[in-house]
Amino acid sequence: MIKVNNFDEQQQLGVVGRDPRWAIAYKFPAREATTKVHNISVNVGRTGVVTPNAELEPVEIGGVTVRNASLHNADYIAERDIRVGDYVTVKRAGDVIPYVVGPITGRRTGTEQPYQFPTHCPACGTPLERVPGEAAWRCPNFGICPAQLVRRVEHFVSRSAMDIIGIGEKQAELFVNTGLVKDVADLYYLRAEDFAGMEGFGRRRIENLLNAITESKQRPLDRLIVGLGIRYVGSVAAQVLADHFGSLDDLMNATPADLEAIEGIGPVAAAGIVDFFQRADERRVVAKLRAAGVNLTSAAPRRARHTTGLFGQTFVLTGTLPNLTREQATELIEANGGKVTGSVTKKTSYVVVGEQAGNKLAKAQSLGIPTLDEAGLQQLVRSSEPGEDAPTAPAPPEQPAQDQSDSPKSNEPAESDNPANANDHRTTPGQLSFLDE
Repeated sequence: MIKVNNFDEQQQLGVVGRDPRWAIAYKFPAREATTKVHNISVNVGRTGVVTPNAELEPVEIGGVTVRNASLHNADYIAERDIRVGDYVTVKRAGDVIPYVVGPITGRRTGTEQPYQFPTHCPACGTPLERVPGEAAWRCPNFGICPAQLVRRVEHFVSRSAMDIIGIGEKQAELFVNTGLVKDVADLYYLRAEDFAGMEGFGRRRIENLLNAITESKQRPLDRLIVGLGIRYVGSVAAQVLADHFGSLDDLMNATPADLEAIEGIGPVAAAGIVDFFQRADERRVVAKLRAAGVNLTSAAPRRARHTTGLFGQTFVLTGTLPNLTREQATELIEANGGKVTGSVTKKTSYVVVGEQAGNKLAKAQSLGIPTLDEAGLQQLVRSSEPGEDAPTAPAPPEQPAQDQSDSPKSNEPAESDNPANANDHRTTPGQLSFLDE
């Protein structure tokens, strides 16, 4: 394991989901072996992506017998001219996922067959589509294709989503193939009598499964958002959306502009979210979830917690504060509607500075971000509390635009031409002025 050996820099780098940016596992070179391709088949994923898969003559790689390996997409096969009957080199990426590197053309006998990628979905027969600029072919039959539905049910019940114990791949296939489940919301309408005559479903198992389904109705909103399977929305983005909107209804009615205004949500994800909830089928699923009693709201939406002083403001912490730990300072800011991030950007409202401040202070200075000590932070909090006779919270000054010669694509407003503004370096009590350092 290789780590950044500085706590402040670790805080600045932050994490993605549960994975720290400041640590990485050093892995040995991927192991590889040679084997023969007997056939090439395709799998349909929950978002309709059709992925080719090589069916191999069993071969051992790193103590594991490999019989199937990914071929990624149609372009990957065509570029490497991988054929049925080829001898190929197979690697296990990270000693986990096997994939075909390429054919060994010197071992060809002339009997190998070039592969033709399918033009229609193998599960429902719908013509495949390809978005310009993307490598993947997709089945557009999103609400009906049985292969997609099986994968969507698997995803919905997974541990990172609604965490329904007792339903896996085989159960998802069974429920879809028997017609018990036509969308993920149908899981909440299953009854004990629906399992009558099904092999392996005794009274105790049925009872446990129905209890697990009922229990999942109270999962947090972000878990439901993950379970719906919206493209480009993973667990981190789902948490951001749940905190910001507070309810699935508000998220469903959000515009691309509303979504792009949220830090961490870009135009691609925003378009994917809007497109998802514009589909009549998905709105019907949400209506069925609501009728079944599934939780569609956040337990403590950030929007509902905010006060006028800190709502909409983003803070970054650096250094050691005299009385508050970082966790306490973060809780104080978030309890009053603010947001704490790990890195300084142009969107940062304030940087809270303690002793032995690190690179974040220098970054704030270079971007013109105002800084606060602990007393200044407490003053902001007091001024945000209704009924308190406290001075008005200091507003972040306008951030100067970068020199256009250094940043030709900058969209920042130009610096004021008023010389009085240029020389106004006043600070409020408790606020640090980096101009005096």
